[in-house]
Amino acid sequence: MRTGSVSRETKETKIRIDLNLDGTGICQISTGVPFFDHMLDSFGRHGRFDLSVQADGDLAVGPHHTVEDIAIVLGAAFRDAVGEGRGIRRFAHAIIPMDEARVMVTTDISGRPYCVFSGSFSGSVEGVLEPYLIEHFFTSFASSARITLHLEGTGRSDHHLCEAFFKACGVTLYEATRITDPNGSIPSTKGVL
Repeated sequence: MRTGSVSRETKETKIRIDLNLDGTGICQISTGVPFFDHMLDSFGRHGRFDLSVQADGDLAVGPHHTVEDIAIVLGAAFRDAVGEGRGIRRFAHAIIPMDEARVMVTTDISGRPYCVFSGSFSGSVEGVLEPYLIEHFFTSFASSARITLHLEGTGRSDHHLCEAFFKACGVTLYEATRITDPNGSIPSTKGVL
């Protein structure tokens, strides 16, 4: 079974994440930041991952530590669930619209962490997530998951643009982790991801 379960506790946050790549999109998210819960639920549902996120963070000083640490733990759980990557498609892309917003995400489950983010927001999304935190989430996730992730998008509604990023990321990771080689070979000329 392709699953990852990771816990992390610091002076700022306590986080537990369980991820099943071969789930059905059942999500149980509790971060203390309702809008961020909604984004992670969109990620899990559209990625068809079973995802449980339980986080207790120092929200009195803001959502930064909680968002960052969830990205780190989610990336580690994703990496554990992928394992050696035997038989996976490895590459995927998606173009996802949400009303006036449109997002393109491409990914390579390469073992090489890198993130390129291009999208601008008019201010804090729903008054909760500063624009830099959205980019920081995806950068931290890509680094911890050890994947290459490119995200670009446009839109007038910050909510729609942000949600489209999370949906598209889930869709591409679903596609990239599908088993397409019945022989279970590692999809790399190096023989390792």
